[in-house]
Amino acid sequence: MDTRRLLRISALALTTVGLLISGCTGGSSSPSASANASTPDGGSAPNAALKPYYTQQLKWRPCGVTGFDCATMKAPLDYAKPSGESIKLAVARKKATGPGKRLGSLLVNPGGPGGSAVGYLQGYAGIGYPAPVRARYDMVAVDPRGVARSEPVECLTGKEMDTYTQVDQTPDDAAETTRLATSLNDFAAGCKERSGKILPHVSTVEAARDMDILRAVLGDEKLSYVGASYGTFLGATYAELFPDRTGRLVLDGAMDPSLPARAMNRDQTAGFEVAFQSFAADCVKRKGCPLGTTSAADASARLKAFFAALDAKPVPTGESRRLGESLATIGVIAAMYDESTWPQLREALASAMAGNGAALLALADSYYEREEDGSYANLMYANAAVNCLDLPPAFTAPEAVQSALPEFEKASPVFGRGFAWASLNCAYWPTPATGKPHRIEAKGAAPIVVVGTTRDPATPYKWAQGLAGQLSSGSLLTYEGDGHTAYGRGSDCIDTAINTYLLDGTVPPENKRCR
Repeated sequence: MDTRRLLRISALALTTVGLLISGCTGGSSSPSASANASTPDGGSAPNAALKPYYTQQLKWRPCGVTGFDCATMKAPLDYAKPSGESIKLAVARKKATGPGKRLGSLLVNPGGPGGSAVGYLQGYAGIGYPAPVRARYDMVAVDPRGVARSEPVECLTGKEMDTYTQVDQTPDDAAETTRLATSLNDFAAGCKERSGKILPHVSTVEAARDMDILRAVLGDEKLSYVGASYGTFLGATYAELFPDRTGRLVLDGAMDPSLPARAMNRDQTAGFEVAFQSFAADCVKRKGCPLGTTSAADASARLKAFFAALDAKPVPTGESRRLGESLATIGVIAAMYDESTWPQLREALASAMAGNGAALLALADSYYEREEDGSYANLMYANAAVNCLDLPPAFTAPEAVQSALPEFEKASPVFGRGFAWASLNCAYWPTPATGKPHRIEAKGAAPIVVVGTTRDPATPYKWAQGLAGQLSSGSLLTYEGDGHTAYGRGSDCIDTAINTYLLDGTVPPENKRCR
């Protein structure tokens, strides 16, 4: 495997995995969140109350990571009250290396929501993006509000999060349903107790407005941007708010903002099923596949039976936590993001089926960003906070989930029940949603490249088709393959098309497909 891909996988493992389990969503925020923030049509001047933010000077300092500088940017806590309290956002930069004329700044975001863009920049994009792109652009990232180093949302202690991640996500009776609902309610209450001030102000619209402030203070007339996964929704939202300030945007692993939360979660459930079927078809061809050697259908049946066995009797892991159905499911999901982790999953499943759950637990811990000392990054907290603000909840009560189980199980016989119940989390959120599903057209924006992967588990290919069709200047670039997102994953065809667009503005041919 090439060095660039290893860097990318490592960075993604540290930044973005929390899509569905906290309820992946996307939508527009309410007018109150966006009113009077600046000239909403993308005009050149912010209003008077925002001028101090747009004219602030960043004080760059060494980051402690070779080649990178860091700074702190201020933004309004509430854009409806721009003269009120401010928040501090973490920014990082790696200057263009040359040769060639500098093209400005290239902002990157790995998704989540909740993934650290600064961590992604320092761990991958700033050193692993193609050299010609890094030569011409200053590589820049800002941790979105509520994420990582930018006023992070906090909800639970490490021990409380351990308990939360082990709660049965496929309740079999009324008592288990009550325990699940209680855990979701306690999670939400913990977020309110520890982060009540920031919770109403972590919407995607507000994060997009923060990006426009950053564009201005960096001295760029237009925003150039590469966003992956949820980062595509963030980028599309920016284009909608500021079409005249939109430069070269790459939206890789796209979300469809027109879908309500229930439909998005059901689509994503089906996406993970497609990815698992691809893994299973590969596994059964290999000697020693822990899911059998006959067919993908047999592999699915065996995995479902294994999950049921873990539900009844978790297996030891060599530590105080045992591997039950919930953590095992997350471990399998974590390996669906990149096919290079399939060998690790085969080994982990074989060990768990033999009575040692340590390797599958390690995959789950990577998904949840759990550290060896038992602490957690704020990925899952920020993920829920953004999602529950951006769209109304997929379900409002356990009874609604129970009624929807057939459609989710149809989408995925293996994962459907767990994904349906996980979609209940926003029902207990303390802050009402300010967004709603809607089409994003971004009329007047420069050409935008939307990238979709045909067997992407987390952002199904049809979402990329949907977003590209909505954007007035959208152009769809397709990767026929497995895994989540496409740029930097080994396809010269994809990388060349995106590099060419970023460097000289040439959009890929209409409906270009790559392998």
